[in-house]
Amino acid sequence: MDDGLKIKMYSFTMDCKDPHELAAFYGALLKWETRAIDEGWACVYAPGTNQGAYPGILFQKNTEYKPPVWPDKPEAQQQMAHLDFAVNDLEKAVQHALQCGASVAEEQFSNEWTVMIDPAGHPFCLCEMKSVMESSHFALL
Repeated sequence: MDDGLKIKMYSFTMDCKDPHELAAFYGALLKWETRAIDEGWACVYAPGTNQGAYPGILFQKNTEYKPPVWPDKPEAQQQMAHLDFAVNDLEKAVQHALQCGASVAEEQFSNEWTVMIDPAGHPFCLCEMKSVMESSHFALL
């Protein structure tokens, strides 16, 4: 193995029809900065870092994008990944996400997290995890 090898998380990239709209949603949800890269790309990144800092979330225009179905249903577009966000107050976080433009998924499977749907149809979870929120290891998230 090459001891000089370094790997860092750079971004999580999400397909969508309108990258600028989805970046605005996640920027509002996370209270992060947004940046339009060009017509087909936008990103969000933690405040206090320089533009395009990592890790961040990139949004890529895909004119053929079809929102996934959640929960999974046979013969429907399946999700490939989803984001989990740690929160210190689940009820307040859900209300904030709704104000930003998300919706609550029709089916829920736990009282410890809430599955939400972003404006482009991607599922994401708000997870009440006070220990994560109090940890200095997750200061930017």
